[in-house]
Amino acid sequence: MRTKMRLLGFRGAAVKPLNEEAAAELGAELLGEALVFGVGGLCLYLEYLRQAGQSRRREEHLEQTLSDLRQGLERLQSDLERL
Repeated sequence: MRTKMRLLGFRGAAVKPLNEEAAAELGAELLGEALVFGVGGLCLYLEYLRQAGQSRRREEHLEQTLSDLRQGLERLQSDLERL
């Protein structure tokens, strides 16, 4: 309960001890919220990794295409010089 009060911005406030049932309920609520927050954060992280991978693959594909075009241009230039 002291931690919750600190998170809410109350400093040094005297907190009455909770009974066992209220403490268990508050702990379960805190655990549930932490679990939901953790799963949400994990989903965001995995989506970031997926997007970064797609971006990297797209960039590699563009680099490969550019390399192929350069090679084709060099071949055409050499053919033109031979002609």
